[in-house]
Amino acid sequence: MPTYAIGDLQGCHAEFVALLDTLSFDPRRDRLWLAGDLVNRGPGSLACLREAYTLGDAVSIVLGNHDLHLLAVARGSVAAKRSDTLGSILDAEDRDRLLEWLQAQPLWVDDGSASDQRTLMVHAGLLPIWSLSEACERAQEVETVLRSERAGAFLDVMHGNTPARWQDDLEGDDRLRAIVNAFTRMRFVTADGTLDFKAKEGLDSAPEGFAPWFTYSREDDPRIVFGHWAALQGQTPGARVRVEALDTGCVWGGSLTALELESGRKVSVPCRKPA
Repeated sequence: MPTYAIGDLQGCHAEFVALLDTLSFDPRRDRLWLAGDLVNRGPGSLACLREAYTLGDAVSIVLGNHDLHLLAVARGSVAAKRSDTLGSILDAEDRDRLLEWLQAQPLWVDDGSASDQRTLMVHAGLLPIWSLSEACERAQEVETVLRSERAGAFLDVMHGNTPARWQDDLEGDDRLRAIVNAFTRMRFVTADGTLDFKAKEGLDSAPEGFAPWFTYSREDDPRIVFGHWAALQGQTPGARVRVEALDTGCVWGGSLTALELESGRKVSVPCRKPA
């Protein structure tokens, strides 16, 4: 029963189906992890959402920044951007069912293995100053709110770059926003847990004093599967933790990539029509 982890779909439905076919994926036998950003920018956002939804218990998903943006746009918390391709979802007859399902997804997926073989999935990364137990607890803080009556109020204030630095005594919406940003938007970070939100290109675009989150060592040593950073093209030079970068930029003309967790084998299909 293999488990495949796939990077950001971002509405690339044709490539998603092609990749599942290449893997001979069978939801009755196999498991699928999706590293967030199922939607936006690509032409098949609604189809990607429906495809993932129909896989039921065979799929595990973490929320990405584009998924959370969709939830905020659907509520009216923020306006859609000119580059968004979310209209088909917002106009769909099954939108409420799909959005309710999406909003119930976690920020963190963990295979529950022993510490030396543990694999977890997040969208953007794992803040280096957080232990695994702290990261899990903080993910659950946000997940609890998104599944509660307070969800709408938080989506109204979720977007924003402050506070940029994590502090344990953060409270309220500032605390929740900082957690969301760490799990879904992080690329470059300082040793004290300050995030940069401007640099989005390759490793040589790091602002002064900042470094990729995976170049900081950790006391624990899980394998971390993540997406979000298309400019890496699946490469993580200088990593001091065990990481697998899965966003290979399908929506930008690259490819859609799957990692078989048990064997480490990677399989990719090329983009058919870049955004």
